[in-house]
Amino acid sequence: MRPDALAMHAIPLESDSKLPQPPPRDPESTRMFGEAAEAARVVERQLVRNAGDVNRVAAELKLRPNKAIVTLARGSSDHAATFARYLIETRLGLLTSSAAPSVSSLYESRSHLRNTILLAVSQSGKSPDLLASAEAARKSGACVVAMVNAEDSPLARLAHFTIPLSAGQELSVAATKSFIASLSAILQLVASWSGDAGLRAALEALPAQLQRAWQLDWSEAMARLRDAHSLYVLGRGVGLGIAGEAALKFKETAGLHAEAFSTAELQHGPLAIVRKGFPILVFAQNDETLGGIAHLVRELHDNGAEVMMTGLDVGVGAALPALDSNPATAPLLQIQSFYRMVNALAVARGYDPDRPRHLSKITETM
Repeated sequence: MRPDALAMHAIPLESDSKLPQPPPRDPESTRMFGEAAEAARVVERQLVRNAGDVNRVAAELKLRPNKAIVTLARGSSDHAATFARYLIETRLGLLTSSAAPSVSSLYESRSHLRNTILLAVSQSGKSPDLLASAEAARKSGACVVAMVNAEDSPLARLAHFTIPLSAGQELSVAATKSFIASLSAILQLVASWSGDAGLRAALEALPAQLQRAWQLDWSEAMARLRDAHSLYVLGRGVGLGIAGEAALKFKETAGLHAEAFSTAELQHGPLAIVRKGFPILVFAQNDETLGGIAHLVRELHDNGAEVMMTGLDVGVGAALPALDSNPATAPLLQIQSFYRMVNALAVARGYDPDRPRHLSKITETM
């Protein structure tokens, strides 16, 4: 056989990797498992590497006549931006709002953002709508701060200040370690900006706590959700962002329909479909929101819901283990424990969490 004929014969063999692959049988064999397990090392490296630069960025931002902060993100990064909103408003007292990327990318409308900070959070830094929005914000007078994993990305080059996530390569479609790195970058910036000694101490303890959180046993939640069709995921305050992230991960990795709500919003309509056996996962942190969340959990249980909770135990439902921590770092620890559980849940339900249907790693939204 001629060499060129052999090469032609080999072409179909190269495409075999594109054929549907069987789902994994061992949850610890997935890329998602391996990448999520790296979160503690990622955060430890990030906090050390970025300390000087974050202090300089915070010092620069404090000198500006800031009227507000506008966040810009999609997907998991947008859930990180929700965390940023509550942390910034409660720790810095600065009004924080989320930008709609299509306002710039599709409607071509120009907002007036003088004396505002645009906080853009992205893994790839390549999505066209985020770039269009960030460029428009910069032209309208905003100071653009990018938190991005790809340090050589267009978003990083466009920003006035870049804070690297330093999560390393992430091949699984489901963002895990990069999401936690986004939250820790936000925490480090706010701790430096506010001068909050308690928050600084919590950050120092965070890598070791993330390692411990990864080992916590959430198998009770997996057993309760293996045959579920739909559920609610609830949080409030700084915990609302991880509720949104968890709901997204249920959908994209385990094929399980999930909706995220603030516990304060549940009684404004969504409570109507809660019936006996309806599963609800509740995230809570030990701050001013805890009492109201505990009251709601009891009410949901009385209504027949199958309630699972972490960060509190009210004597009903299933209390999933959580570490005692600063309320601002509790969401990072809880989502780390959740990632291990949802990865195992996906495999148990016959899904490959690394290859969700119809999804790709970089989503180039226009």
